[in-house]
Amino acid sequence: MTKKIEKFLAERRPATPCLVMDLDAVADNYRRLRAAVPRAGIYYAVKANPAPEVLGVLAKLGSSFDTASLNEIDMVLATGAGAERISYGNTIKKKADIAAAFQRGVRLYAFDADAELGKIADAAPGSRVFCRIFTSGAGAEWPLSRKFGCDLPMARKLLIAAAKRDVVPHGVSFHVGSQQRDPAQWDAAIAEAAWLFRECEEQGVALSMLNIGGGFPTRLRRTVPGLQAYGAAIEDSLHRHFGNRIPDVIVEPGRQMVGSAGVIQTEVVLIAQKSEDDRKRWVYLDIGKFGGLAETMEEAIQYPIVSGRNGAPMPVVLAGPTCDSADILYEKADYRLPEDLAIGDKLEIRAAGAYTTSYSTVGFNGFEPLKTHFV
Repeated sequence: MTKKIEKFLAERRPATPCLVMDLDAVADNYRRLRAAVPRAGIYYAVKANPAPEVLGVLAKLGSSFDTASLNEIDMVLATGAGAERISYGNTIKKKADIAAAFQRGVRLYAFDADAELGKIADAAPGSRVFCRIFTSGAGAEWPLSRKFGCDLPMARKLLIAAAKRDVVPHGVSFHVGSQQRDPAQWDAAIAEAAWLFRECEEQGVALSMLNIGGGFPTRLRRTVPGLQAYGAAIEDSLHRHFGNRIPDVIVEPGRQMVGSAGVIQTEVVLIAQKSEDDRKRWVYLDIGKFGGLAETMEEAIQYPIVSGRNGAPMPVVLAGPTCDSADILYEKADYRLPEDLAIGDKLEIRAAGAYTTSYSTVGFNGFEPLKTHFV
């Protein structure tokens, strides 16, 4: 909660649910990351929060952008940022979208399969490509393993094959998982990437870029190390595994950049018990999984939730307003809210600036998409 957000909520009393974003906090987060990883190019993951206001702030600060679709590419270009500041980082792309991105000037593309490499070579000739490899996702609250990337032998084969196609094999990428709590998790992936660089060089393929992904966390319910700890761990790994031949490095922050800059205000719609001896009250909010809190799936991302009441904390189940039995936010994570909590009270869901509006449905059950205010 920043002072600007607090003042806005107190004075404007907006209709709920709503997300309030502090753009100064976004800018501060960018500067903090720049200080923590000074050698890296910053490519903001647009999917985290694609609001034009957010993209505009970051574009002015000099950020580059990691995009997942042609629409996101157009959002970035609309800020005035040039196509040279865009990476088409999704490994699953339609050939027509690759061609359209190429027409717009995008020249940096991710891949992890031979068929994807073929599409890029055909639709975006001469472009730079980087191959994504697997990571375990250990230590992450939102792992990103299996669906994206390939194993090391496959990556070696693909990068060597790329040199024979009409593209430039540029580098290697990985992602250690979103909301990564352990700075040491980058080490094994950097070691594997260094091995790939050496293997490709022996085959006459010189790689020059290492994309170490995102994963930098924001503070949720549990304490996480400071950004400087992540930067120091990554720098140490780069030196140990690449020696004095460290490649160009880029990072793809999402949650770190915008998570702490946003607060969702929600209203308590209903408080109920399921039986006379039920010790847990059910607290139903006017926002749920389908309104932007999809990352509560399996209670993975646990947002701090704050009430203005002062009663004794009592265990609760938190659920959303829709007629869908899956719309339960937290049942096992030991959330507690004041015993004097009442219907109509407002709650603050903090550190919610990332992956909320972009996950909100268009109108499931007729509920409107999550509205955002910028301060």
